[in-house]
Amino acid sequence: MPRHFLNILDLSKEEARAVLLRAKALKDGDIRTRMLDGKTVILIFEKASTRTRVSFEVAVRHLGGQTVFLTPHESQLGRNEPLKDTARVLSRYADALVVRTFGQEKLETLVEWGSIPVVNALTDEHHPCQVMSDVLTMYERTPDLPALKVGWIGDGNNMAHSWIEAAALYGFDLTLACPSGYTPDTDIVARAKALGARVTLTEDPAVAARDADYLNTDVWASMGQEAEQLRREAAFEGYQLNDGLMALAKPGCKVMHCLPAHRGEEISDEVFEANADMIFDEAENRLHMQKAVLEWVFEAL
Repeated sequence: MPRHFLNILDLSKEEARAVLLRAKALKDGDIRTRMLDGKTVILIFEKASTRTRVSFEVAVRHLGGQTVFLTPHESQLGRNEPLKDTARVLSRYADALVVRTFGQEKLETLVEWGSIPVVNALTDEHHPCQVMSDVLTMYERTPDLPALKVGWIGDGNNMAHSWIEAAALYGFDLTLACPSGYTPDTDIVARAKALGARVTLTEDPAVAARDADYLNTDVWASMGQEAEQLRREAAFEGYQLNDGLMALAKPGCKVMHCLPAHRGEEISDEVFEANADMIFDEAENRLHMQKAVLEWVFEAL
């Protein structure tokens, strides 16, 4: 049976720890393995990307494999071919799919009708590879993850959902400050809490920032939400990660951002530049974590 990575809770706590340590080892030793030697991974991207595409393509090649890149404009995906047909055809050509799309249900369809592993490179509901990379970035600086307080300030979006799931597996305390109407999915929160996650929801950014070891944010309007930009700017007034909020955090608190950043909106330029080393470490860690995830996926084959 193929092993899929659609969200962070596809991992057990033991697997999450093992993948984290493997990613750290891959980074520290610049290890080149050949697990994907002779394998082909198809990257299906319905959303534009810089970091996700490049890091996955390089990760596959570091593992000895090859990639084929598809967008709706250059395949039958853009001509309304049923996704279940695409899944069955591509399963006969390749060894895995890495998919960046809109609805999580598209990944589930590929899993149901295909016969090869599917890896979530981003959906509107989850961004697991990014948050796993963020956890690696924290772990490099503070290995005792359960001792940490992490604050999320902004939209209760796919990133927030994956942070909530990560809290369930890695044990850190997570407080999310989101405005009314932009809170995380209640089912995702409930499932994480059932697994022991220490998650607090608030509408007050100061609550999330107070005594935090790490603070995190994301753009207010993600891809596909451009028409909501002005409405979201009004809703998120007061949610900018700036010096005022940083003053409430622990001394030495670090800031993370998955990029691209809209300086002057969700984060001030001053706070971004003060934490640029951390933020660009996150971006680099996409490569190392995605190699570890791909290894985990292919170990089951």
